[in-house]
Amino acid sequence: MLRLAGLLYSLISTTLAGTFIIAVLVMGYGTLMPILVAAALGFALSLPVAWLIAKALYS
Repeated sequence: MLRLAGLLYSLISTTLAGTFIIAVLVMGYGTLMPILVAAALGFALSLPVAWLIAKALYS
């Protein structure tokens, strides 16, 4: 299940980080710090999401 979670993480993390970055840019924050925070938040939140999806797919 760990290999599946790792594969899903690589896909989900880029998707969530990109979505959060686009959301930050649409809100009007175009400086470096909000973009980096949005990317880091996307990568951090994708860990439990990938684990839950892998758990659901594996069982």
